[in-house]
Amino acid sequence: MYTIIDIETTGLSPHTEKITEIAIYVYDGKKIIDEFTSLVNPERPIPYYITRLTGITNEMVEDAPRFYEIAKRIIEITDKKIFVAHNAAFDYGFIKAEFASLGYEFKRNTLCTVKLSKKIIPGKRSYSLGKLTDELGIGIRDRHRAAGDAYATVQLFEHLLKEDARSKPLIEEMTYQSGKDLHPDFDKKILDKLPEKTGVYYFFDENQKLIYVGKSKNIRSRVLQHLNNNSTKKAIEMRGKITDIDFEVTGSELVALLYESSEIKKHMPLYNRSQRRTSFHHGLYSFTDQNGYINFEIRKNEGNNTPITSFNNVPSAKGFLERLTEKYQLCQKLCGLYSSSGACFHHSIKECLGACCLEESAQDYNQRATVALKSMEYRHTNFLIVDTGRSNSERSIIHVNKGSYQGFGYADLEFANNNIELLLDCVKPFQDNRDIQIIIKGYLGRNGVEKIIPLDS
Repeated sequence: MYTIIDIETTGLSPHTEKITEIAIYVYDGKKIIDEFTSLVNPERPIPYYITRLTGITNEMVEDAPRFYEIAKRIIEITDKKIFVAHNAAFDYGFIKAEFASLGYEFKRNTLCTVKLSKKIIPGKRSYSLGKLTDELGIGIRDRHRAAGDAYATVQLFEHLLKEDARSKPLIEEMTYQSGKDLHPDFDKKILDKLPEKTGVYYFFDENQKLIYVGKSKNIRSRVLQHLNNNSTKKAIEMRGKITDIDFEVTGSELVALLYESSEIKKHMPLYNRSQRRTSFHHGLYSFTDQNGYINFEIRKNEGNNTPITSFNNVPSAKGFLERLTEKYQLCQKLCGLYSSSGACFHHSIKECLGACCLEESAQDYNQRATVALKSMEYRHTNFLIVDTGRSNSERSIIHVNKGSYQGFGYADLEFANNNIELLLDCVKPFQDNRDIQIIIKGYLGRNGVEKIIPLDS
């Protein structure tokens, strides 16, 4: 995923000048899927020669947002995407400087379409955006305005992707910044074998000892992120030890999560030991208070207690609990969503029946709370989960019996619809544990699978 960016500024130096306009297009390799454009108040006068070049006047930016007012949007829209620009060092340098002035370190992998153009279409008279796009028949609707130049860069980038089969590996090579920190025995040709599919991957050191296990919906992309990760000392240290990479395609993301957890517990790789065993870090728990009311709370998945359901982060957990509160007319205070010594806010607008101030009996309130609890339990105690397989003719099969995970396997599509015994025979046994329960309940609570086959009867 790419963010193709252009900015206009008050001058050439990011150390002394400021941004006056920014345009960002999110490009998925085929089409634009999101965009953000805004004038920016530079909080200083725009020089006359800049106004003549861009057409942006002091009056135009007078009521525009300051950079800090749009900073969050820029962080969100560029997150986990490659920063693409024509002469990327210029645009990236200014944006980094603006964030640095706010005390924030802005880091993105960058790709320069000037450099990429020189590699894919060498021999051009000029690689300036205007002259290059003119030669390629790409029109610019508003030259020297951020949106016009950024959109022209999108078209140029699209042209480069189609021009040469080498464009994709070139892009990966040019956005991979480090290289020098890799182990001398690491052969980059290994990367050519990595699939852009869902599964589990393995990192080995020079002694062929397994040092890390991970999972991803795109194995190749995730491995490249590891090889370009400078965020922590541990990430850099691990990268320097990798000499070999292996992988296992699973098809289903749920199977990948389950298999990753199993492999980590089985092998205890060096760089997995201090990590959480599941990406579902926070869980929803319940308890009965001293007045006999069922309460809900969100907390980290630590200790031996298994949560009712789990979440990747606190905001998603709160959002889920807010919807649950509204659906079953639960009390904000008893759900940990409102803190006060008296009644909750919903009680003041008559959406809460008064459990928070003992106006509603525990018996009446707990009836609804129990229904809410049951809505988050497995609908069946014995069932099969049928999900995507490793190919179009295959399906993954996960078995849960009496609420306990039995394992997973794969079956041909022709058997995946009707022969239960054959499906059960395809399941390879795996151990159940608290992390596995968190993964299954968390995944089913927020993601779709192809179908669930009840076996209770």
